Amino acid sequence: MPELPEVEALAGYLRQRAVGRRVDRLEIAAISALKTYEPAPSAVSGRAVVDASRHGKFLDVLFEGDLHLVVHLARAGWLHYREAFPSTTPLRPGKGPIALRVRLDDGSGFDLTEAGTQKKLAAYLVTDLAEVPGVVKLGPDALAADLATFAERLRSRRGQVKGVLTDQSVLSGVGNAYSDEILHAAKLSPFAITDRLTDDQLASLHAATRQVLGDAVERSLGQRAAELKGEKRSGLKVHARTGLPCPVCGDTVREVSFADSSLQYCATCQTGGKPLADRRLSRLVR
Repeated sequence: MPELPEVEALAGYLRQRAVGRRVDRLEIAAISALKTYEPAPSAVSGRAVVDASRHGKFLDVLFEGDLHLVVHLARAGWLHYREAFPSTTPLRPGKGPIALRVRLDDGSGFDLTEAGTQKKLAAYLVTDLAEVPGVVKLGPDALAADLATFAERLRSRRGQVKGVLTDQSVLSGVGNAYSDEILHAAKLSPFAITDRLTDDQLASLHAATRQVLGDAVERSLGQRAAELKGEKRSGLKVHARTGLPCPVCGDTVREVSFADSSLQYCATCQTGGKPLADRRLSRLVR
């Protein structure tokens, strides 16, 4: 799933490549992906791209006249920038990976795609960001929150720190992958309970959040959209590295699996050497 660093980099790439170009047309291939009906997609035609930005994990492409295309890429969505399209024929609704296509006046543009069968990519064409439910509910940006705000938000929701850290209404921008990396850097169990964290632990978690996300943004900015997934993988220390040695201590990276997701951690670095064997019911909270 694209998280804060990747979406920030995608916005940066669009600012470099698309801002100033006018839209030829917006094409919808997956009708279910477009969550709004007014204005119509045809309203974008002829408008210049003014800016591209990020709200949590939402990508926001701004066209002149204060018209926003806001996209949540979900778990399997991505943006592919094309210097040229193979055909001028408009997309037809179908079962392929392309959900939306934005054609620009110089022949370039970008596709928003989604792999797999679970189609959860969501796009909103709005004149007011308050019309996007997910944006309205976002908590403070995880990378921008100061320590006082960060601590207050974490303590406002009692639960396992992994789940609270990825709750977009608490703090926005952190997903499954970077929460694993942040907790590893902070030397905290993913099952630690938020209202039991000490001030020192919260300060360490805040510092780790800024470090992990800041480093990832720095690595990602300037990369082409096609290079970002590889860049993300290259910077991970525990996430998606089950069975490999922890680059900090050399212990084997372990995994806890759930119904539709998993987490990775290092027992030596994070849980005093004790494996988290009983999943969500684990009592390893220190």
